[in-house]
Amino acid sequence: MSVESAYLPEHFTNRELSWLQFNARVLEEARDSRNPLLERVKFLCITSSNLDEFFEIRVAGLKQLIESNANDPGPDGLGSQETFNRIHRRVRELIAEQDALWLDVLKPELEQNGIYFHELPDLPAGQQQWLEEYFIKECYPVLTPLAIDPSHPFPQLLNKSLNIIVMLERQDGTLPDSGTGGELRYGIVQVPRILNRLVTLPDNPAGEHHFVYLSKLIGAQAGKLFPGLKVRGAHAFRITRNSDLYFDDEEAQNLLRSIEEELRKRNRGNAVRLEISNQCPESVQHFLLEKFKLGPADLYPVCEPINFLRLMPVTEISTKPALRYKAFSPAIVAPLQGEPDIFEIMRHQDILLHHPYHNFSSIVEFVETAAVDATVLAIKMTLYRTSGDSPLIKALIHAANNGKQVTAMIELKARFDEANNIAWARRMEDAGIHVVYGLVGLKTHCKLLFIVRRDPDGIRNYVHLGTGNYHPRTARLYTDLGLLTTRPEITREVAELFNALTGMSEYTGAQNLLIAPFDMKPRFLEKIRREAAHASRGKPAYLFAKMNALVDPEIIEALYDASKAGVKIDLLVRGICCLKPRVPGLSDNIEVRSIVDQFLEHSRIFYFKNDAADEVYLGSADWMPRNLHRRVEVVFPVEDPKLKQQLIENIIATYWQDNAKARYLQSDGLTDRRDNRDDVEKIRAQSVFMRVAEKERSLAPVTVHPPEREIMPIDAEEI
Repeated sequence: MSVESAYLPEHFTNRELSWLQFNARVLEEARDSRNPLLERVKFLCITSSNLDEFFEIRVAGLKQLIESNANDPGPDGLGSQETFNRIHRRVRELIAEQDALWLDVLKPELEQNGIYFHELPDLPAGQQQWLEEYFIKECYPVLTPLAIDPSHPFPQLLNKSLNIIVMLERQDGTLPDSGTGGELRYGIVQVPRILNRLVTLPDNPAGEHHFVYLSKLIGAQAGKLFPGLKVRGAHAFRITRNSDLYFDDEEAQNLLRSIEEELRKRNRGNAVRLEISNQCPESVQHFLLEKFKLGPADLYPVCEPINFLRLMPVTEISTKPALRYKAFSPAIVAPLQGEPDIFEIMRHQDILLHHPYHNFSSIVEFVETAAVDATVLAIKMTLYRTSGDSPLIKALIHAANNGKQVTAMIELKARFDEANNIAWARRMEDAGIHVVYGLVGLKTHCKLLFIVRRDPDGIRNYVHLGTGNYHPRTARLYTDLGLLTTRPEITREVAELFNALTGMSEYTGAQNLLIAPFDMKPRFLEKIRREAAHASRGKPAYLFAKMNALVDPEIIEALYDASKAGVKIDLLVRGICCLKPRVPGLSDNIEVRSIVDQFLEHSRIFYFKNDAADEVYLGSADWMPRNLHRRVEVVFPVEDPKLKQQLIENIIATYWQDNAKARYLQSDGLTDRRDNRDDVEKIRAQSVFMRVAEKERSLAPVTVHPPEREIMPIDAEEI
């Protein structure tokens, strides 16, 4: 919070609790019977995956602050310990909701649709015999039983791995002991990730699918792993570890090697959470807590499966298309339909892309075309996250092989994509691409593609700027916006930014682009205050912003000031929101909504009425301190009048009309769904955008993509 702030802690919502409330909205989608059944299961999987990353990063950081006795309150007035305590209570509530939803609602509904999850004792003898043989053939050879005694210390278990703790006694009923107080009664089985967590039973009737949890099978067969001993009980558990990387990139002589070394440590970071079967005895729970140096507040008993993410293969069962969203095929944006010369088109007009409704293949083909175009001289690109088989990187390598100057800015510190980015960096360097790892102390998060071409009338720069990553897979799952342009005022500033990022030149400012960490925040503040000044003078004033998170205290204070000056402010914040809307005398004119739907809302849009001289910006940055101060981010203007009108009247307006998936944030941090009555016409923004894409696609059909199997959780950088 700013030093001279006139605002009090009660004017702000806690960042971590707001994120948990967002995850509760995802869980609401799993609960919503209007969604297809397997999609509801997928939302349940996503909530589990989201919580994993939340504990690996945010809770791990809080625990470090607590251990170091750092308890400085945030803008909301809560210190580290109180925040941790409230997180524990809220997560316990969410886990109870998850378990109840699975056991009482989703699992029974799946059974009604021919998808069954069985307990082993309930199976007929023939299937139990098949499972025993499956265990011996498929599981036994790769499982390693680990004893716990003075000569066998407690094993180093990997982050988020499935483990079975086995309680043992001798066949005569006595505990095996060697004078150590009975610790020999425990054994551990760590389950390798190569084994499927769901075992599919054979010989099912047509249209039926029968599964058994691998953890239950291993528990039932654990005696084969500890011959001569009797299994008194076997219980699944899972440990979550601190997964943030720690290195000083100012001191690191070789950033790539430093990150590689930290990656090797990630699976062995300090434990921060213990999830264990709720059937496990308290004595075993206490034993594990002691071994992992955790306290009771770090324990989370859960139903099985221990990790709901392991249900994801069920959501892709091909024989159940009626239980999933209808397959969607993106359109080619109208100016690029047919077989146009993209360079010729861009010389005459800007092009707005709206993913996933517009096919990301247009960007891939743009780079592929540049790679073989004899008149293209250079290609520069930022890469924050991309797919493991990225056609874009292959195109860059092809361009380098064709003698073009290619520069790639790879962010090695992109959380949970570090190993993937290191592999691509090495491959690109081997191909002769100039690979740059960004600025010391900053993550390069902006989305920029810069192509230099010798046209008949001289050298011209072609640019793509976007709100999302150059990731073909997430481009089918995340909503993002991109702009293709040759406007000199834009392309010149992109060129200057690349020079500042790759060379020794200093950033000298930009007139059109808003660039963090240099001047983005003060320019956003200036625009918010300008709207307040217009409203005070009775001039047209309005502000709309769509983003993933709103955290920065100064931005929030400026929005409060603008609201009190009479500015109508509409905010579409998918995730964390530390601002409190609709508080009398504080934020009467601010409304905040959140949309959780089929696609992950990821685009950032900023619209300022500016006394009827409309300004619309798109970009990669949320209004968070890390985006504004600790990252290289770019927010860019949309200058073309038709595209600006399309954004204001079609995209922004459609989002704000959504009453099917929109949640309305209340001043207490909770959300509700208004207009939820059956007699109210439902407007679902993503459905509207898909219908628009269908009309565009009818002009130039494209191949329908197969359903995306990979689970793409909420962007880890937004945790």
